[in-house]
Amino acid sequence: MRHAALALAALISLAACSEQAAETPKADAAPPAGVATDATKAANTALAERLPLDQPGDFEDADHGLLAQIQEDIVDETGKVVWAVHAQDFITGAAPATVNPSLWRQQQLLAKHGLFEVKDGLYQVRGYDLAVMSVIRGETGWIIVDPLTSKETAAAALKLVNDTLGERPVSGVIYTHSHADHFAGARGVISEDDIANGVPVLAPIGFTENAIAENLLAGNYMSRRAILMFGGTLPNDAAGQVGTGLGPALSRGTAGFIPPTEEISGRGTQRTIDGVKFEFIDAAGTEAPAEFMFYLPDFRALCTAEVATATFHNGLTLRGAKVRDFLEWSRVLDYVLVNYADKSDLSFASHHWPTFGTENVQDYLRGQRDVYRYTHDQTVRRANQGQTQFEVAEDIPEPDVQETHFDTRGYYGTLNHNAKAVYQYYFGWWDGVPATYNAWPMGERSKRMVALAGGEDAALVAGEDAFNEGDYRWAAEVFNAVVFTNPENKLARDWLASTYEQMGFQAESGAWRDYYLTGAAELRRGLPLDQAIRLGNLDFLKGVPTVELFNALAVRYAPEKLTRDPFTLNFVFPDTEETLMLDVGTRTAFPRPGSASGSPAATLTISRAAFNDLILQTRSFQDIAKAGEAKVEGDPSALLAWFSALETPPFWFNVVEP
Repeated sequence: MRHAALALAALISLAACSEQAAETPKADAAPPAGVATDATKAANTALAERLPLDQPGDFEDADHGLLAQIQEDIVDETGKVVWAVHAQDFITGAAPATVNPSLWRQQQLLAKHGLFEVKDGLYQVRGYDLAVMSVIRGETGWIIVDPLTSKETAAAALKLVNDTLGERPVSGVIYTHSHADHFAGARGVISEDDIANGVPVLAPIGFTENAIAENLLAGNYMSRRAILMFGGTLPNDAAGQVGTGLGPALSRGTAGFIPPTEEISGRGTQRTIDGVKFEFIDAAGTEAPAEFMFYLPDFRALCTAEVATATFHNGLTLRGAKVRDFLEWSRVLDYVLVNYADKSDLSFASHHWPTFGTENVQDYLRGQRDVYRYTHDQTVRRANQGQTQFEVAEDIPEPDVQETHFDTRGYYGTLNHNAKAVYQYYFGWWDGVPATYNAWPMGERSKRMVALAGGEDAALVAGEDAFNEGDYRWAAEVFNAVVFTNPENKLARDWLASTYEQMGFQAESGAWRDYYLTGAAELRRGLPLDQAIRLGNLDFLKGVPTVELFNALAVRYAPEKLTRDPFTLNFVFPDTEETLMLDVGTRTAFPRPGSASGSPAATLTISRAAFNDLILQTRSFQDIAKAGEAKVEGDPSALLAWFSALETPPFWFNVVEP
């Protein structure tokens, strides 16, 4: 009997376990796309109630001096639209539930487009690219400041100027800093022939090196993340891309590169371009590694480049870049506040709209200075008390200047991620906790997290509970763990996409919004592999110095693919009168100007123009050689071995899933 009773008890226990397993809850279907939850509506309403969103000053400044507008879409030579002029016409009226009301206000201002007279002889073309193109009337022509991202948008902007104000030649070009949205459209306003005829192109010291580093050395990775950051694949509507906070969007035209004729250093360095006096103010290491501002004494106008704009900027941009120095940033702003604000009737920048009136300029610069210095000082203060970057970001309160000065609010950078950037600047990426120094990467950690939760179903239920409570930050972590454990789990993908969407709908930063919403779109629809991305093009490559081009090729070199012993190569470029040695080994392919000592394995004599075609794969080596544009001395197989070890990285790699 005793054994029978034990057997019966065991059967009852097994049945109970089976019944319990059968009753394990399952997650529901994810909510529909494009709909704000009650928690999102409440968060956006709360922000609207505490900010003076109807403050009129910015709207008066943004409307000031409108002269003319472009009405037709801007297209490239094939007819492809590179800028849809009316894409943001929907940004009017009250903010919809799917957009942070403060960001909606910012984008209403940025949706204003056209040619604006800032002051007689000083103009801006706004609303046709991410950045603003400023135009100064010289004695004989137009001096162009920051010719946008694409040659098509820059050319259209210049045409608007000429059609409205009378046609004049371009008599000078200024790049305020080394980010592509401020120089890559140069071929839309000038050419190498113009430079040969004496048109100066001025840029800050270190410009060429840093411009190439971002766009060639690290360009593929940054460009892929920029797709998410700028919402390049999102529709323009209230549930999609409404803008970046820094500008409307990035244009989709042809990016080029024309090197400057002079790189300028120092503060107070003077130049006269076409009769216009400039005082340049070095601002390296702030918003860009190479940057300057300038003062126009004849106009009593201060150009703050991208050091002071109508947003709190990035200490570390979401697309990825070198971390920026907020202490130096605040010092530079204090320098222009002390030395130029009281003699400036207005200030204008490389983004947004101008500020008018000396007192307003002073107040603007002081607020800008303070938000960067506050973030720096309060981050370091908390770090010195033992807080990690994550704890600092949660603990640091919003400064009072952000309650009254909309130009200091986080429409692009945010207090949260900028505090982490300051921490990284001083202390690196690690939070100091031993367990996190060599932690498992995302995929492996996710598998363990899901197992700890009791499996994918249990994790999904936990994530759904967090979502329904409005805790989207935790819901994102839970759902992300399931997706990285099993990317084929459609329910997990849908829930993670819905979570990202709500986080995007609440984001005051246009960059955060775009990143979340693009992440959601990629989870739902997959990667847009049918969208061609033009990273390398002749317009850009032909302006790159030869040694910098070989440095860019060096980061594509896969030494494990080398099929022979190390060797050296010589390259001779007759058209540019350059020679370059390449040391090809089992670790690096190291370039050096000049010829190799000893006997190189091979010497390739080729025009730089033909070499550009070879790198872009628009012409084969055989075609170039048959045309008499290339000659090989020595062992041709050595050249082939190097070329064969160069990789072309994929652009559409996964970011939001493994």
